[in-house]
Parts: sequence; C-alpha cells; structure tokens
Amino acid sequence: MNASIIGWGHTPFGKQPEETVETLVVAAANEAMAHAGLGPEDIDSIVLGHFNAGFSKQDLTSALVLQANSGLRFKPALRTENACASGSAAVFQGLNAIEAGRAKSVLVVGVEKMTDSTPPQIAENLLRASYLAEEGDTDGGFAGIFGKIAHAYFQKYGDQSDALARIAAKNHKNGVNNPWAQMRKDLGYEFCRTESERNPYVAGPLKRTDCSLVSDGAAAIILAAPDIAAQATRAVQFRGRGHVQDFLPMSRRDITQFEGCTHAWRMAFAEAGIGLDDLSLVETHDCFTVAELIEYEAMGLVPHGEGARAVLEGWTEIGGRLPVNASGGLKAKGHPIGATGVSMHALCAMQLCAEAPDGMQVPGAQLAGIFNMGGAAVANYASVLERVR
Repeated sequence: MNASIIGWGHTPFGKQPEETVETLVVAAANEAMAHAGLGPEDIDSIVLGHFNAGFSKQDLTSALVLQANSGLRFKPALRTENACASGSAAVFQGLNAIEAGRAKSVLVVGVEKMTDSTPPQIAENLLRASYLAEEGDTDGGFAGIFGKIAHAYFQKYGDQSDALARIAAKNHKNGVNNPWAQMRKDLGYEFCRTESERNPYVAGPLKRTDCSLVSDGAAAIILAAPDIAAQATRAVQFRGRGHVQDFLPMSRRDITQFEGCTHAWRMAFAEAGIGLDDLSLVETHDCFTVAELIEYEAMGLVPHGEGARAVLEGWTEIGGRLPVNASGGLKAKGHPIGATGVSMHALCAMQLCAEAPDGMQVPGAQLAGIFNMGGAAVANYASVLERVR
C-alpha cells in the first residue's frame, strides 16, 4: 500500500482582499489537520507549494505554515516551486519523504495571493514561467503564450473555436456546484462562443472565457504512511504517479502536442497497472481551454488533432465517458498558482470518498486521475488515486 491522503482543507478561491498568504495558509492547514484527526504533534514534515514570482514580498514562506499552530515549531518545512505545478511538486515531495522513511505524516499546503498585484504585474509575473530569452516579449503575457499555441493548433487542425467554447461552458456549468469556486455561474455555450464587449479576444483566437481566473486561495492535504492511513477515518492512496520535465523553450518542441503530459500519464498508468479507460474522472490543467483540448489528446482519450470530438460528443461531461473537471477546473474554480495542484488532489480525494458537494459528485467514482502542469507543458505531474478506506 502506498501513501494516502487522509484529510484535506480548502479555502474559497477568488478575490479576497482581506486575506494574506499567511492567513490563507493557516486556514487551509488547520482545516486539513482537523479533517484528518491529527494534531500538530502528529505531523513529521511540512511542504508548501508557492510560486510567488513577485506576487508577494514575503519570502521564506515555508515557515508561515508554522503560524497555523505553535505545535508545528521545529518541524522540518520547505517550499517547492515549479510554476503552475508548484502544488503538485509539494505533494510529490511529501510522498517522497514518506516513501524514503523520513516521515509518517506530511502536511502539504499550496497557496497563492495574486490579486494584490496590478494587471501588468500579474502578466509580468506569469510570463516568468516561459523562456524569457525567446518568449519574454510576448504580447498579453502568459495568455499570449497560449494564444500562440492555439493559433498553431488551429493552423494545423482547423478552427476549433466551437470546441473551446464547449470546454469553457462545460467547466463553468460544473463550477456552479463547487462551493470553493471563484465563478459559480453557468455562462452557457453561446456566450462563450461569441465575441462581445464582455467576452473580447484576449490573445490570438482565445477570448476571455478561454482564460482561467486570477485568484487568491489555499488548499492543504495530509499525506500518511500505510500504518497511519490504516487507522484513519478515510484513506485515498496514490496508486501511481509520474513527473517529467520538458524543454522550457517552445521552439524546441511541437507546441501542439503536450509530450510531457503524455509521458507523465504513461508513468502514472504503468505504476498503477491501469489504463485511461479505468479512470472514473480526471481533474486536468485547463489554464486555458486550448490546454484542456490538447490534454485530451496527450492523455490518450483521442488521437492528435481530434480533441474536439471528446467535448463536442459529451464524453467529458459529468455522466459522460470520462468526466473532466467536474470541479469547474481552473476555468471556473480559479487558479491561485501554488494552490492548484494541492486543490486538484483534495477534490479528487473528495470524489473518491463520495464527499464532494451535490451536483459535483461523480457517481460511483473508483479511480481518479490528475494532471497539473507548470509553464506550457514544461513541468508535468500526473497522479492516479484510489480509495482504500
């Protein structure tokens, strides 16, 4: 039996001017410990996922987790950073500590406080996850990076605007039932498909509804070794996982194929001893709708160039062949960078324990897959989760 998630905490995502990095971390950490039934004395190690990149002046933020409870004083703590996959990097670091025998229980927290920055600062901070030597002058910041990807994909496979609008509409519909989501509004396909004053083009063929939201928020999970998990109220084990890093410059890759995503999924499936068809649901990294479209292909749901089929035929809806982003995804839930990967793991654990909110719960969920990436498919993390208790 591998390490398991035995508890979680999750703050609302969105614009939260009254919150700080510290208050968000403290709230998520305390909720996760209480949910797992553990006290600070039971925690052996702490890992914080936090991209920062200029969003917060406070550095050494790993130490802020200790603010949750004085009983955490003198526990080892560190911060992981891998762009938008900083949260999953923290999760995997916690798993590594358990598998190495250095810890029995690990508190993993992910956090970001983005909305204190101005729009130009936000664009500059996010663009730092690209290869600045070649991509640093991209108009529109990171949205411009994915605008280039969408343009290249459209050139290769034809206009996919219908499919992108379907993805946006699906995820916004799902987000209505997620109490932690930043935008709980069903925008509908026509609004997402149509250029308007409220939905203008942002970068290349991407409109505002194709872009994830600037968010504040935190999420936390408790990871436990098998003997600890065996005594827990609930336990969702990591049946398989994979992490690969690809070239940072897009010029060295075919940007219409997320090859790192493919490799990460293959590693996770091989370790889990399953295939894609065995999954009950997937939470995937829809920082932009074109990313979700390409990820359908990268995970093996459809061949290259046929991602539109999966969403247009309803495969990825709740009740479809493979529900994708039942939480609303980054698109509706929000995308506080360092919190995203931890949130994905927490929400999938909820699904497998049948503890997700009404309307968001995927009936009979047995196996959940997670894909979280940093940069334009540069840092690639995939997990397969299964409830064992």
